[in-house]
Amino acid sequence: MTLIGWAQIALVLALVFASAFPLGHYMAVLFSGGRTWLTPVLGPVERGFYRLAGIDPRRGMSWREYVFALILLNAVHFLVLYAMLRLQDVLPFNPQHVAAMSPRLAFNTAASFVTNTNWQAYVPESQISYGAQMFGLTVHNFLSAATGIAAAVAVVRAFAGSALATLGNFYVDLTRVTLYLLLPVSIVAGAVLLAAGVPETLSAYASATTLDGGSQTIAFGPVAFQEAIKEFGTNGGGFFNANSAHPFENPSALTNVLENWLLLAIPFALAIMLGHMVGEKRQGRSLFYAMAILLTLAIAGTYAAEAAGNPLLTHAGVNAGMGNMEGKDVRFGVALSSAFNTSATGTSTGAVDSFTDSYTPLGGLVPLFLMQLGEVTPGGVGSGLYTIVVFALLSVFVAGLMVGRTPEYLGKKVQAREIKLAMLAVLILTVFILGGAGLSLVLPNGVSSLSAAGPHGLSEMLYAWSSATENNGSAMAGLTADTRLLDYGLGFAMIFGRFAFMVPVLAIAGSLAAKPKLPPSAGTFPTTGPLFVGLLIGVIIILGGLQFMPADALGPMADHFALRAGHTF
Repeated sequence: MTLIGWAQIALVLALVFASAFPLGHYMAVLFSGGRTWLTPVLGPVERGFYRLAGIDPRRGMSWREYVFALILLNAVHFLVLYAMLRLQDVLPFNPQHVAAMSPRLAFNTAASFVTNTNWQAYVPESQISYGAQMFGLTVHNFLSAATGIAAAVAVVRAFAGSALATLGNFYVDLTRVTLYLLLPVSIVAGAVLLAAGVPETLSAYASATTLDGGSQTIAFGPVAFQEAIKEFGTNGGGFFNANSAHPFENPSALTNVLENWLLLAIPFALAIMLGHMVGEKRQGRSLFYAMAILLTLAIAGTYAAEAAGNPLLTHAGVNAGMGNMEGKDVRFGVALSSAFNTSATGTSTGAVDSFTDSYTPLGGLVPLFLMQLGEVTPGGVGSGLYTIVVFALLSVFVAGLMVGRTPEYLGKKVQAREIKLAMLAVLILTVFILGGAGLSLVLPNGVSSLSAAGPHGLSEMLYAWSSATENNGSAMAGLTADTRLLDYGLGFAMIFGRFAFMVPVLAIAGSLAAKPKLPPSAGTFPTTGPLFVGLLIGVIIILGGLQFMPADALGPMADHFALRAGHTF
């Protein structure tokens, strides 16, 4: 590790942390119904959408109505995207004459982009058309991100109000977050990426003659603006198979820093937004600090593991001064690569600028464990906030049991119903992660997808099911994913991981919204100081460790000790 490497990481984190506070305040104003500096321009557009759709923006929804509207809209969009992928060979903007996707691959891809997972079992350069990229995948990059943020805002309203019957209007929240946040920033970021060298064209692929007289096809397309929302919406689906390691998606170290900022900006800002909306900024900062500490420690752990290098190469006489550079781009080096990939798995982005399959076992363990923690460091847009709120409810309940304090959070009494729903949300995803990985490792169709045996093969499969179920979308890159078992299995895992978690969370919000907001008393456990931040971090790590560490010990940990002993698989 070097001072320059630490300075690069510090620059990224400083930009993210500094921007979270004004962005969080902006979102609090936006979702409280206030005027923003974009209102004079976008207000008429917003009202036009409501008139066109027959929506009354003043009508609130109960938590059940909110869930129904959310799931119905996403179900319709899933069917539309599935049909588009099955018919892309006859749709416009297909200069490469890309064939239609198979039913199983179209199902997997539609499930992936509707759930903000953006897992890619296909090769974008050869298996998806420009039209499907623009009108299918990019649209769903906005939709899935806006859905997550809307759900988070509904949860925050449950704490902000007293004896509420409604959580807001889902369609209004979806419209406002898209018009006033996602679209403006994506346009600006897309323009910056375009100026930095990211292509944006509808021309067919170019053909070049190589130095040895051969022919090479150079793929490009409408990349820049999809790249912007891919990162800002914590989506992660790359226009190219190499994702953000491709020079047409990420041309330089400066664009690498910009994209790293984009994927972290909203999740951290949402914690600050919570503080503004509940009327106590320190509450939001407590969640912000917990997220920031976990992410910083994770980046440091990945950087340390990768900077140490591969012991087999060191023993063979290879200079270890640059660290483990396998699978990394020399433009970014170990430090920026570690920061980017850890940020992408600490959120639900899944974009990578280097390849986790080439990381050292401990370097790969950190991104894997971040996903298994529930994507709260800082998590996806919206999903990170409402997931860490679930952990906060569990933390105050545990604290109440230990010290005899009243289990309350943000002025709302936490009772048996909320804790049961919280534990259901936390534990329910384990079924798909461990069950799916275990089933895939005993079935021939699953084992045939692996490129490695032994502990590393287990790590690849465990990573895939963790990534799909937690809606991350990154992969270890050594897994053949386009098989019947994984296309359908991981597709259902993505849908289950998104909505089977979101429904009990919104049920918690509905339960808490109906309760009166209580002033703090002598028996209330404080949730704004270092003690609570430490407790929250401890609960997150302990719950994740209890569920997944035994499996991780057989995968990346065993792989680490085997590598140290000079064995490979």
